[in-house]
Amino acid sequence: MLLGAAAGLPDMARAQVRTADPAVRGLPLSAFPRLVKLTKHVYGYEEIRQPGFTTVSLIVIGKDGVLIADGQGSSAATQTMLDRIKRITPLPVKWYVVGSDHGDHTAGNNVLPTGLTWVVHPTSLAQLKRDSASATASRPVIVPPMAMTGKVQTIDVGTTEVVVRFVGRAHTGGDLMVHLPREQILFMSEAYLNRVFPAMRSAYPSEWVRTIDAALAIDRVKRYIPGHGFIETGKRSREELVTFRDAITGVIAEATRLKTLGISADEAVKRANWGPVGAWFLAEQQAPIAIRRVWAEIDGQLRP
Repeated sequence: MLLGAAAGLPDMARAQVRTADPAVRGLPLSAFPRLVKLTKHVYGYEEIRQPGFTTVSLIVIGKDGVLIADGQGSSAATQTMLDRIKRITPLPVKWYVVGSDHGDHTAGNNVLPTGLTWVVHPTSLAQLKRDSASATASRPVIVPPMAMTGKVQTIDVGTTEVVVRFVGRAHTGGDLMVHLPREQILFMSEAYLNRVFPAMRSAYPSEWVRTIDAALAIDRVKRYIPGHGFIETGKRSREELVTFRDAITGVIAEATRLKTLGISADEAVKRANWGPVGAWFLAEQQAPIAIRRVWAEIDGQLRP
């Protein structure tokens, strides 16, 4: 069911509504998962996670194999993605990039094929090792054999050049982005949450803003792909990334204002005024976390 102003709009107009909500965009949940063709050899993959917005993976079809950046949040969801990939190419998956170490992107990695070439930031590798220590047999955490060295790793998959970049801490301490210079695409994983309230459980708020600025400054990029929310067209994808950057800036400013009042975090949650961002996905859940995380940054409590 479509709610509010979007309910009376025709399908094309609804598709232009700037939201992470599939229903408001006129898309039934039965439309997912879906492959979004970006170029001849490159696809985005949108799968629905609860409470109803997308988790996005990137798929690059090489000459002899497939590269995936980010998996999905369960073994079943990741296996479905692998099955969908088989519909577009018989080639095996050979490379896997850990854009985010969070479970909604890694919890299904146990169904990935063996013998992969992994690309993971040292900070994310350390986090996966910690997660593995408390994992169970039914929910294992796959730990890559080694981390990347340096801030850039280039992979020639045969059909194109894939440049994996660490441009700064953002949603986690080890966010990686995948740049396809020839296609002018930048997959940003969870450093870019399209119309999803900034999730800061393990974030570095002020650094996140600088990381997005660094991403916007990368040459040969016209399309920015988020880790959550919808894949947008070129010009609109940049506009939405800038909007998300401004949302983080606004969250930091409001949390900082609340801290100057000398009130408790619980009271700050009640008094917060997030403006339009307060209507984004996960706002009710993530806003209290964001307040506490920004306060921790102000107090110098975040891991250096």
